[in-house]
Amino acid sequence: MDLADKIAGNFARRTTHPFDDLRQLAVIGLLKAASRFDGTGGRSFRPYARTYANGEITHYLRDHGFAIKVPPSWRDLYASGQKLLREGQSPDALPQRLGIAAERWREIQDACSITVIVLQPDC
Repeated sequence: MDLADKIAGNFARRTTHPFDDLRQLAVIGLLKAASRFDGTGGRSFRPYARTYANGEITHYLRDHGFAIKVPPSWRDLYASGQKLLREGQSPDALPQRLGIAAERWREIQDACSITVIVLQPDC
C-alpha cells in the first residue's frame, strides 16, 4: 500500500482528481502486476509494479481528462485553484493568490471545466 500511496500522491498533486480515487487505481495496477509478475531472472517486483500502477492512473486520466487541448501551465493553475477552493479559499481571491489576472482565471476555468457527454442510442 505504501507504493500505491506514493504513486497516487504524485498524481494527486498534479491533478484535480481526489487522492483516494487515484489510490484505488494504483492498487488495481498493483494487483494486475502481481498476477503477471514472473520473479525468475532476478527481477525486482517494485519497479515492475510501479509501471502497471502508473499506467492504470494514466489511462484513467487520459479517458477522463480535459475535452480540449489545454496548456500544461493552465492545467497546473487550475489544479492549484481547485485545491485552494477545497481548502476554503474565497473564489474572488483565487486569481490574486495564483498571481494571475481575474480575466485569465476565468479563461482557465472555462477551458479546464469542459466535460464531454457521450450520448448512446437506446438499444
